[in-house]
Amino acid sequence: MPATSALRRTFAVIAALPLLTLAACGYGSQADKDDTAKVAAGAKKTDGLDSVRIGYFGNLTHATALVGFQKGYFQKELGATEVTPAIFNAGPSEIEALNSGSIDIGWIGPSPAINGYTKSDGTNLKIIGGSASGGVKLVVDPKKIKSLKDVKGKKIATPQLGNTQDVAFLNWAAEQGWKVDAQSGKGDVTVVRTDNKITPDAYKAGSVDGAWVPEPTASKLVAEGGKVLLDEASLWPDKKFVITNIIVRQAFLKEHPKAVEAVLKASVEANKWINANPDEAKAAANKQLGSDSGKELPADVLDPAWKSIQFTDDPLAATLDTEAEHAVKAGLLEKPDLKGIYDLTILNKVLKGEGESTVGDAGLGS
Repeated sequence: MPATSALRRTFAVIAALPLLTLAACGYGSQADKDDTAKVAAGAKKTDGLDSVRIGYFGNLTHATALVGFQKGYFQKELGATEVTPAIFNAGPSEIEALNSGSIDIGWIGPSPAINGYTKSDGTNLKIIGGSASGGVKLVVDPKKIKSLKDVKGKKIATPQLGNTQDVAFLNWAAEQGWKVDAQSGKGDVTVVRTDNKITPDAYKAGSVDGAWVPEPTASKLVAEGGKVLLDEASLWPDKKFVITNIIVRQAFLKEHPKAVEAVLKASVEANKWINANPDEAKAAANKQLGSDSGKELPADVLDPAWKSIQFTDDPLAATLDTEAEHAVKAGLLEKPDLKGIYDLTILNKVLKGEGESTVGDAGLGS
């Protein structure tokens, strides 16, 4: 279904925002490969491909990808096909890279996935798996905000107009009975769209009174004296909601299903290892963050951030549908037709092969 003019304006504003990539090298910066990513002797190329390009964010909510690269899971499953990482700071830039063919597969939040799917009238991407749930908090200055009702009249940062956390905060504010213009961010609460990298500085400078943000930004704010006023997980049934999906270009899925299967197998292996070895996994994810950005997270940020994220192969499809409804209510999206956004066929094949339970698409499958 085509987007409304409001959604088009949203895309225009998002496109105008600076995409602060880690290095100026195209759509996303190239990460350094860890020395564990070795090609086994005698390995063959998967689907005849020279390389598979995988995008992700430098966030702990993308730890499946971080661990996948750090522990060499992707390279192991792809054999002699080189795995090429690309790091992004914004969902729209990753969608643009997917659309242009600069990446093949990506870890991304639900709102960019929904927007990318609807903007292309369902012709470009598919969600092929889940990765993580949770890891989003409302952190505030305890001197200015002592209770949820005190948020009214304050300045709250979200990462970007129309992004997953922005939609979640606008929906929560509406449920409090507060009116906020989604486009301008002005109203009973002032929404300040601020890149996660500079939100801690904005908080320290007093430019914002709090922020609705993912990890590790939330824990960085706590380390600066902020207080967690609300964990978004508390607003969802079973305290689970999708924060990170795995997407693929439809053309790539059609032409290279074996490569997609290899990446999904690596993802399932990574999540299994993460959940069985949380402390080692936390260290591995942090090491990859350090390799990608040049700086690892300190323990007072890493430890609380890690505890708030659940890693799961289940895409939690019903919650994605609910998040789309929230965007509609906020005026950022016309009611979308999400039928066909999921193709979990290969994921469920991998899960069956691992003796794991299969997952559902909430009626939104191909």
